[in-house]
Amino acid sequence: MTRTTYFTASTLDGYLADENDSLEWLFRQDIDEHGPMNYGDFIADIGAIVMGATTYAWVLDHNESTGEAWSYDMPAWVVTHRDVAASEHDVRFAAGDVADLWPAIEESAGGKDVWIVGGGDLAAQFAEAGHLDRIVVSIAPVTLGAGRPLFPRRFDLRLVDFARNGAFLCAEYDVLEPHAQT
Repeated sequence: MTRTTYFTASTLDGYLADENDSLEWLFRQDIDEHGPMNYGDFIADIGAIVMGATTYAWVLDHNESTGEAWSYDMPAWVVTHRDVAASEHDVRFAAGDVADLWPAIEESAGGKDVWIVGGGDLAAQFAEAGHLDRIVVSIAPVTLGAGRPLFPRRFDLRLVDFARNGAFLCAEYDVLEPHAQT
């Protein structure tokens, strides 16, 4: 069964990026590439990735500035209402409700799992549609005070596992349901 995971890093105060969409805070942190909840073990089970236009633009800009190549060998979905240039890679642009997009995304994963790369609002849309199973977050010892929130909706989660990896506190949560409003 295909599981959908929002695998990400966050500051202690719950931001993915600063107000300028910078991840400079992230790249200064110590992490063990082979430690608990590492990227290599995670990505091995992923058959498709999904991201928003801002994340996609950041990946392209980052690759251009560092000389890195596109690092995903699986289908990549970009959920956006913007006009975005075509890619030479297996990048599929889609607009609309993520619930309507889900069957095609799941099929493209070929029986493997789906990674919601970012951002937080997109991950929350998948959760609201009932298509987000877990959140794996590596929490860095830094605060930003403002920026792009980790998960901008009220949801109940259940802690499944936690570990320390370098400077990060890593936690895995099952996504339960929207938080009851009182």
